Formats: sequence, C-alpha cells, structure tokens
Amino acid sequence: MSRPLIALPARFSSNASALRYAAEVAARALVEAVWRGGGEPFIMHPADPSGAAERLERCDGVLLPGGGDLHPRHYGAADEHEALYDVDEEQDAFDLAVARHALSAGIPLLAVCRGLQIVNVVRGGTLRQHMDAEHRHLVHPVAVSPGTLLAKILDGTETTASCYHHQDIDVLGGGLEVTARAADGTIEGVEGVEGTGQAGAGWFLGVQWHPEDTAATDPAQQAVFTALVTAAGARQR
Repeated sequence: MSRPLIALPARFSSNASALRYAAEVAARALVEAVWRGGGEPFIMHPADPSGAAERLERCDGVLLPGGGDLHPRHYGAADEHEALYDVDEEQDAFDLAVARHALSAGIPLLAVCRGLQIVNVVRGGTLRQHMDAEHRHLVHPVAVSPGTLLAKILDGTETTASCYHHQDIDVLGGGLEVTARAADGTIEGVEGVEGTGQAGAGWFLGVQWHPEDTAATDPAQQAVFTALVTAAGARQR
C-alpha cells in the first residue's frame, strides 16, 4: 500500500532562498515529521477555496499548519488589535474551506497552532486577538486530560510544548472539547467530542503548540504526526 497522502496547505512567503519570485512554502520540520510518520506530504496551492473539497478527495489526511493571524472578522470581532500580523485574506479563505471540508467529510485532520484556531472558528468559536500571558518563543509544560486521544498518543498526561503564539482560544467551538492546558489555563489541546457528529465523523486533533519543533528528537512529539498518518492509512484502506 502506498503512503497515505497528507494535504498540507502552503503558506505565502515574500521570498525564499535561490528563488526570484515570491514563494509558497511549507515548514521543512512539518514535512519531515509527516514523512517519518509514514505519510506522503502533499503541499497544496492555497487558491480557489470553492474547489477545496474536490481537490481534497484524493487525500487521505490533512495537516493544517501554523502561520499568521486569522482576520478577526471571521469570528465576529469588530476591531483589529495592533499586534495582529501577516493577515492574508486569500490564505484565510483557503484554510477555512479546507477545515470545513475535512471536518464535514471525516478526513483525518491534525491542526497545529493557527490550524487549531482555524478549526475553532469554523466550529463557531472565537479567539483572543492578543494574550496577556507570554507564549511566544516559550517551552513550557502542558497537562493533558487522562483518557483523551491526545493522552493516548503521548502515552501520558504531561508533555513539554514548544510554543509560538500570541493568540489563543477564547470561546470554544461546538463539538469540541479541551484536552490540554498550560499552567496558566491557556488551552493547548482540543479534539472532537465523540458521538455529537458536530466535528465530523473522522479523526481530529488540534494542538496550540508546535510539535514539529522537537519531533525529530522527541518520540512523544513525533507520535502526534504518526497518529495522523495512521488514521489516514485506515481511511485509505
């Protein structure tokens, strides 16, 4: 059987080494974590959100990566905080469309940092545009709820998270449950509530931290990506 195909929406970049034009990129650490987990990374051109569902039909799983801030109008905020950065409406539209379809179609979905925030907004939740607590360039402990999908993947109820976010979940979206928190109460992990159907029939896990930062040397963080590929493989079969 071929490697499960894992869709990974590209991020826009104003430049890249050795290229003469603006670029579309994916973090190498993310791509390599998917590959180590047995998946085939598929970098998606983030265009034509109306066609995202059709394009995802060939994929076995989806990884929604981190990136810049989601425009606050998508969760009903009237004002923009001065700390917002790298807002891109084209990127927003595509990521939102990918998340909606993956959830509704039951495609296994791993959402990282911004990706988790996208899913929360798709499910009707909101974000804090700028946190009081410092979670940027920070490595800190995270407590994981026993018996959850995340606890099973990490094989424990504690982990060390590499964070780079200044926003977080404010109001939790429908059909989602909190599975991990930082010591200050910040939501660091979310998954679908089984049996509600509101988060789709498939496998879903969201983490606010960046497991790819240490996945090459930390088996627990690599396990997050391997679990996505395993779920995608089951769907492929």
